[in-house]
Amino acid sequence: MGNGKAIQWFPGHMTKAKREMEASLKLVDMVIELRDARIPFSSSNPMLKKMINKKPYLIILSKKDKADDFLTKEWTDYFNNQEISCISMDLLKDNVIKLVKDEVHKIMKPWIERQKSRGINPRAIRVMVTGIPNVGKSTLINRIAKRKIAKTADKPGVTRSLQWIKLDKDIDLLDTPGILWPKFEDEIIGLNLAIVGSINDDILDLERISVYALKKLIKNYPQFLIDRYNIELEEDPYIFFEKLGRSKGLLRRNEVDYERCYKFFLTEIRNDKLGKITWEKVNEENNK
Repeated sequence: MGNGKAIQWFPGHMTKAKREMEASLKLVDMVIELRDARIPFSSSNPMLKKMINKKPYLIILSKKDKADDFLTKEWTDYFNNQEISCISMDLLKDNVIKLVKDEVHKIMKPWIERQKSRGINPRAIRVMVTGIPNVGKSTLINRIAKRKIAKTADKPGVTRSLQWIKLDKDIDLLDTPGILWPKFEDEIIGLNLAIVGSINDDILDLERISVYALKKLIKNYPQFLIDRYNIELEEDPYIFFEKLGRSKGLLRRNEVDYERCYKFFLTEIRNDKLGKITWEKVNEENNK
């Protein structure tokens, strides 16, 4: 699948965030990891698994409103069948407070019952909320807090500091900065992250991202491309981009400006102009 090329990506603030997260894990009882429903495998953080150890764990697939409904259901079933609690969410429209509370109480029920059996009045459950950049973590926190306390932006690496938020009298949430791991061993993971905007566009070549995205769309969602651009699909991706550039007037001295064409195409994808797309399927070769 990938070409074995490792992509280095570890800004200084993320090194600091990793240290802070390791320290904060000692303070919490369970962990919520947000992942992007469009890339449920690539948006996981392999460092997190080692750091969590045996703490109770919930995966929230965010941005389900942007993802393929059928594949989102397949992914939630996949995780739940492995006894990993997983739900999907539209962070802007769903009742996120109720969904999170219900899942936390269900997952932490054994812990609560152990406390009560020892004659201890259980304190508030302390829950760490984590995830890579741009998975909607700040949106979730702001919805729960019912006010804007976490910065949101459609670009990676906005949240930079730790903060506690009270969900209710029984649950305290610890927000953490979005962190990525030191490098992507498989370029495919980097490409998937780049398509949805979880890493900056200057990390990977725009041409490489766009050609990869086009090939995936031709394979899995060809009708989306035909409906949106009314362009006959060719095996050679550059013929598609040539036609797209000319149809949209993305020209320079009467020649297609491919750089502008790639940016236009990726912007269309990120703004959901083609439709609800999931870029990874359960048990694909690169999901290891």
